Amino acid sequence: MNYDPRQIADEMGRVTRRQFLGRTSLGLGMAALASGSLGLQSTSAAAASMPGNSLPPMPHFAPQAKRVIFLCMAGGPSHLETFDSKPALQKLSGKPMPESFTKGQPIAQLQGKPLTCMGPQTRFHKYGQSGLEISDYLPHIASIADEITVIRSMVTEQINHDPAHTFLNCGSILPGMPSMGAWVTYGLGSVNENLPSFVVLTSKSSQGVQPIANRQWNAGFLPGRCQGVEFQGKGAPIHYVSNPNGVSRVAQEHVLSAITEINRLREAKVHDPELETRIEQYELAFRMQMSVPELMDFSDETPNTLAEYGAKPGDGSFASNCLLARRLAERGVRFIHLYHRGWDFHGGLASGMKESSGKTDRPTAALILDLKRRGLLDDTLVIWGGEFGRTPMAQGNGRDHHIKGYSMFLAGGGIKQGLVYGATDELGYNAVDNVVNVRDLHATMLHQLGIDHSRLSVRIRGLDMKLTGVKPSRVVKEIVV
Repeated sequence: MNYDPRQIADEMGRVTRRQFLGRTSLGLGMAALASGSLGLQSTSAAAASMPGNSLPPMPHFAPQAKRVIFLCMAGGPSHLETFDSKPALQKLSGKPMPESFTKGQPIAQLQGKPLTCMGPQTRFHKYGQSGLEISDYLPHIASIADEITVIRSMVTEQINHDPAHTFLNCGSILPGMPSMGAWVTYGLGSVNENLPSFVVLTSKSSQGVQPIANRQWNAGFLPGRCQGVEFQGKGAPIHYVSNPNGVSRVAQEHVLSAITEINRLREAKVHDPELETRIEQYELAFRMQMSVPELMDFSDETPNTLAEYGAKPGDGSFASNCLLARRLAERGVRFIHLYHRGWDFHGGLASGMKESSGKTDRPTAALILDLKRRGLLDDTLVIWGGEFGRTPMAQGNGRDHHIKGYSMFLAGGGIKQGLVYGATDELGYNAVDNVVNVRDLHATMLHQLGIDHSRLSVRIRGLDMKLTGVKPSRVVKEIVV
């Protein structure tokens, strides 16, 4: 089929009414933007290329980590059955929760109902030279107690799943804000030109499963190249990357060359930064047709490695995703985000914890040990935790959402080993010692990557937008080497 790229570019480059209003310096688009009537979702991804948004070279200082693997336990794992032993709560189990703890406090589904204490549904023991207390639900993580730092004083600001996830992942509940993986990619760029810099993997249990929206890994107002790319654990790893039947790689390359030529001609006319992103993504997708099959082929993994993770290639499990995360880390992927959905136990806490911890405990420990064995843990920051914790009060035989104190842990990437940081009160309700907000976690993560969180910003609508927002945030220096 014959075509004239210049003619096509001319046709595509004709300015529409909407483009005219959006690009005219004194037009209605800019007037609306200046008045604040346009929301963040209406802000172009080209904002990061606007004047005044040029960033200083990064990293800002010598990093201790080159990449992040974030193991998100979606649904809110109970700190009282994982990392925060509370003998005093066990003694009060079945008795009314003291009103002094809960009066005037936000509670999700238990608001206005009788509140009864519920003791831990498992036992805790001390592990390693550090004597870190970990529950019987997590025996494999317990075996690496001297590799991790547990933060027992996490707090967040949103009590329901979707906004809490958005706050954890984007530092804000406003729609259109970039995710932390997008911020890291924007600041540090990519290492492997044949794979995305930000990869997302999902898995789930059979119960306690909350939906996850793709805005949790979106690029927001950052360039589209910063968007997280979701890999599938079953079937085709990435939708729409493989060639259709009957289309050879040579034919695909000819099509790509033609599209790239048209896009470059058009970009010369309309100067839209998103066109450059589109060109880059087409080219990346073409290269991924070769790199992804090799990445997903576990045949070079030993039977012992597969057994350590409990991985069965192609089953879409958290175990297989953890092994894939290690393979992505080896290939220089900057941000690897694993979501395991299945920790929301308003009822059936004991059985639900047994299943979800059973699916995630062994692979988590195997990933950390495997990274260490291969010399990757020193410069890979691993973070484990959910969007919030669970109440010390019973909800039937489960627990409600809780934001005033819960636990997460970190490993590798310049994090101290065998350490407990912060504490909740005797019943596990309020964080009372060395409180760590989600924004502090973000600041610490960026710091380990060599980024000053206060300097990683993009000006939008007259505001310097940052992952850590406008409220004071701190790097938790007590947990870093």
